[in-house]
Amino acid sequence: MILGTPWWVFMFVVFIFFSGYMAFRAFRAERLLEKQFIEREGKVYMERIEQARENKNADQKKQELVS
Repeated sequence: MILGTPWWVFMFVVFIFFSGYMAFRAFRAERLLEKQFIEREGKVYMERIEQARENKNADQKKQELVS
């Protein structure tokens, strides 16, 4: 007993704080992974838009040459 409190009570409090720390760490890691996923998908989307723009410009140039 420490200060009239059983040792297992202190261990319980320590485990509560440890659990909170681990939850916070997992939340940060998940947020980082989500950010990386969003950036990667955004890059794919922008590449697709750029490709469509280039195709559109190429088609317009072909039409101008044919006319």
